[in-house]
Amino acid sequence: MYEGVEVVGREVKVANKRGAGGCEGLLRVLGFVFCLSAAVILGVDKQTKIVSLQLVPTLPPINVPAHAKWYYLSAFKYFVVAHAIACSYAVLSLLLSLGNRGGKRGNISLGIAMADIVMVALLFSSNGAAVSIGLMGYQGNSHVQWKEVCNVFGKFCHQAAAAFVVSALGAIAFLLLIVFALKRLHKK
Repeated sequence: MYEGVEVVGREVKVANKRGAGGCEGLLRVLGFVFCLSAAVILGVDKQTKIVSLQLVPTLPPINVPAHAKWYYLSAFKYFVVAHAIACSYAVLSLLLSLGNRGGKRGNISLGIAMADIVMVALLFSSNGAAVSIGLMGYQGNSHVQWKEVCNVFGKFCHQAAAAFVVSALGAIAFLLLIVFALKRLHKK
């Protein structure tokens, strides 16, 4: 009938029993790589520019060095810490799922799936917080008289934007893990 499928009585045996497990393992590795990359990209993000500052209209402007560093913004701190937690969890959950591959999957699989949900919430919330601050830096806010800063710190903003995109990929990897867990639960 199908290649790799054997029908014995009323049971169907599949040749590749590790298909979903291998895909889940790959998603955990991708989640780790994307979260680590996002944390490192933002964690090393800094830029210094010389800015002209005019204190009094009658005096000439003063050149002052201005610094943009990721740890100046609490949302960026949250982003880096959340991604460090997600990286640690990705390694731990990969080891647990590989160690539990041949054994009883019930309790450990349920615990891992619940922790996956927490990681998705953590990653999307940290990404949302950081992106909102990034947009504030890019566009400013005329209602509270906050000026945009990405016109001055372009490299800093572009590097932060790259971290946000890579982070979204990591969050999607963890989200797909939840989809697989729900699919496996639905089969039972």
